[in-house]
Amino acid sequence: MSNIPETGRTPRVQIRLIVIQVLVFSLLLTLGGRLWYLQIRNGQEYTDEAKNNHVQQVVDPAVRGSILDTRGVPLADNETRLVVSASRTELMKTKDDGKAVLTRLADVLDMKPKDVMYKVRLCDAKTPQPCWNGSPYQPIPVTDEATTQQALQIRERAEDFPGITAEPTAVRRYAAPGLANTAQVLGYLSPVTDEEITKALDTDSPYLRSDQVGRSGLERTYDKELRGKAGVTRYEVDNLGRVIGQAQNDEAQPGANVVTSIDARVQAVTEYELNEAMKAARKEMDRNTNEHYKADSGAAVVMEAKTGRVVAMASQPTYDPNSWVGGISAKEYARLTGKKSNFPLLNRAIQGQAAPGSIFKVISSTAAVNAGYKFNGNYPCPSSYNVGSQVFKNFESKGYGSITLGKALEVSCDTVFYGLAHKEWQKDGGTKPKKNAKNWFYTTAHQFGLGKETGIDLPNEVAGRVPDREWKQNFWEANKDGWCKQGKKGGTYVQQLAYEGCLEGNLMRAGDSVNYSIGQGDTLVTPIQMATIYSAIANGGTLYNPTVGKAVISADGKQVKEIAPKSHGKLPFDRKTRDQIDEALAGVATRGSAAWRFGGWPQDKIPMHAKTGTAEVYGKQTTSWFASYTKDYTIVMTIAQGGTGSGASGPAVRKIYESMYGLNAKGDQDVKKALMPQPRVALPRIQPDGSIDAPKVRPYEPERELPPDQQVLAGPPGTTTTRRD
Repeated sequence: MSNIPETGRTPRVQIRLIVIQVLVFSLLLTLGGRLWYLQIRNGQEYTDEAKNNHVQQVVDPAVRGSILDTRGVPLADNETRLVVSASRTELMKTKDDGKAVLTRLADVLDMKPKDVMYKVRLCDAKTPQPCWNGSPYQPIPVTDEATTQQALQIRERAEDFPGITAEPTAVRRYAAPGLANTAQVLGYLSPVTDEEITKALDTDSPYLRSDQVGRSGLERTYDKELRGKAGVTRYEVDNLGRVIGQAQNDEAQPGANVVTSIDARVQAVTEYELNEAMKAARKEMDRNTNEHYKADSGAAVVMEAKTGRVVAMASQPTYDPNSWVGGISAKEYARLTGKKSNFPLLNRAIQGQAAPGSIFKVISSTAAVNAGYKFNGNYPCPSSYNVGSQVFKNFESKGYGSITLGKALEVSCDTVFYGLAHKEWQKDGGTKPKKNAKNWFYTTAHQFGLGKETGIDLPNEVAGRVPDREWKQNFWEANKDGWCKQGKKGGTYVQQLAYEGCLEGNLMRAGDSVNYSIGQGDTLVTPIQMATIYSAIANGGTLYNPTVGKAVISADGKQVKEIAPKSHGKLPFDRKTRDQIDEALAGVATRGSAAWRFGGWPQDKIPMHAKTGTAEVYGKQTTSWFASYTKDYTIVMTIAQGGTGSGASGPAVRKIYESMYGLNAKGDQDVKKALMPQPRVALPRIQPDGSIDAPKVRPYEPERELPPDQQVLAGPPGTTTTRRD
């Protein structure tokens, strides 16, 4: 028996019981508090999360709207193709991160394994194209050109291709009706990025991970209208992923159709004639270099003179926008973005900048009148003009005696404008400008809309440049250090220029103003700017924002939103000056520098107005410019390193007009053959089922030229042919 008395055990037992009770009550209190927090305090939040954990979403992509020409012909629409896609999420679950699967897939698709792997790798700062710039959780298209046999192989051997699907899918198609490529105008699509998804979360048009978005051209400008709204079906599933019911269903809303002012037939003619003009220029010899002209790029714009609507817009070199559909290959991406191919992705009609040469003289003529010089006054046109020790020559060093501004436009006399610009430079104070300097020649260029964007509904338009005193100062400050390092007195031409720039590059010298007056020097314009200006001269002075979009029509055709022409200003001349310039430009086509290209033109029925331009660029061959208009249309064409304006661009511009008006080489008109004898006002009709009764477009077949002995190379009887500017 124990000698410990019973009374000694009791306090210890009681203490232990109390401790246990305290612990039990503490645990119960903690558990109760936690239960209150989960069910009462944050109950709704966790309830919602629990529901989401049991809901799976299935996205039904919206059908992207079509881009139509002015008659309803599809320029960009959709077609069903067999698309093979890869899921990175599933591929990453394999031991080798999907390398073996993609290698087998490449074998089935007759592709190189590295090309397939490039397409599914994610884009980042260190990864060059091609790569996937969309969401890593979204199926990545490998090809949209799979054959039925290839798709069957993938689906029948599903165990060999985990994460790979082959499904019929609607994909973008750039139809090129009548061989009208229209690449730079239409643009292309690529997958939405995570960054774009995040930015669009709080907007009225959020992105889904499956979305394709416009990256350039009309696809980008009207992306919101074209994209539509994807459908989402939400399914309730159990913890094993089995569907137990449908929670909600939002039907897909197809994108709207964008009707453009582009006419596919005129577009095809414009592209063809621009390309042919460039090929013809390459066969001609440059007298200055004794080499063939390179004619390495060019652009053309056809515009409605009274509205600013773009009927055709061509850019060379060009590309096939279908290259981007389904993901672009490494080889094709390198070609499209490489210097060797001369950057075909650029839309040179709105992004190509060059000195305008003599087509700028309509601005200089207006500036002279605004400065107080009479349009019909007499001004000397010698073969050359001296500014100090510098000699500025007329083209081909030809003089015309004392002539009016109108005649100076007709024969493109440089020295008339040299003299006027030099006088105004002196009045303004020369290299030491007065406080109240008028700067007429520069101010007028800004009033004509140069030095800023035209406002066309295409992305990435450039502004060009008016090299006025403010620009000279800013440019000098930005480049002074480099010029001072490079410059050398008495060195090479470039070193001497840098030396002079270092010392006084901020000064507006006499030579700068003289050269500027004929569209040379540091002046830069784009074809769309000059088309806008010549359209304004044609319509009486209104500068319109050029537009390609004409209307947005819902998929069922019930809702129509027209895109009305908008003006951004008036040209700075009165009616009298406008009419005098108009008459002079008609003279260019009948007896001036373009007469040899417009012999036999029916001037009495379709008055033609034109201006030729040949811009000199240091280190390169001359740039060809041709600006023209009728009462209906304006056409501007330019060819870099292509020669003279009337020599290289003039014939192509005439052929475009002939196709539009239905004229043959002799000037006889057949309205039945005319593609667009007047601007089209009506919109195409879209049926409730989305169908469009669009006419077919046949490829352009140019009329054969007359034999040399039957060609008319001069203007009407009694006229003379002058220089070929």
